[in-house]
Amino acid sequence: MLGATGATGLQIVTQALERAHEVTAFVRDPDKLAISDRRLRVVTGNILDNARAVAEAVRGQDAVISALGVGNSRKSFNIISRSMRAIVPAMESHGVRRLIFVSAFGVGETRRDVPLVPRIVQRLLLADVFADKKASEDDLRRSGLDWTLVYPVILTNGPRTAKYLVGERLDLHGLPKISRADVADFVLSQLEDATYLRKGVLISD
Repeated sequence: MLGATGATGLQIVTQALERAHEVTAFVRDPDKLAISDRRLRVVTGNILDNARAVAEAVRGQDAVISALGVGNSRKSFNIISRSMRAIVPAMESHGVRRLIFVSAFGVGETRRDVPLVPRIVQRLLLADVFADKKASEDDLRRSGLDWTLVYPVILTNGPRTAKYLVGERLDLHGLPKISRADVADFVLSQLEDATYLRKGVLISD
């Protein structure tokens, strides 16, 4: 699990443990991962400059889930695309093929389905961040991995409902939202579902 200490990442880790999955969390600061469980293994390192630690975290895994992001920053510092250049080789070298990557609604081709108001906001405030995500996805699509790109709409801290819309395209209006808990629910469902293998999928409430 990459991005385990972020708001969405914490939801994914928590729900994965509730489902009795064995979880390896790759984190820069283990003190930020306020979860303790016998099925949780923590590997400490910086994905941008410690390829050996990334490879150690990936080795022996059935799948990799990424919820990496830059938080509330409007600058990407190319973190996601640089991270992808470490993730893909580590997975390929250890024969781990399944990658579920949480992106953002409005990145790449999903921009065509973004309603007017959030599209304006994204263009004004998130252009750099979204460009970085797009570059990372381009690298991923060129790989031989079995990837799924998950595009959540506006994220909230609402409860898990397990009732949401998913699809390669959705007819959305206004300010569509989805809880991080429901995103985590869907992401984990993709570990055993090949419907969106090597595809992008939108998720909204």
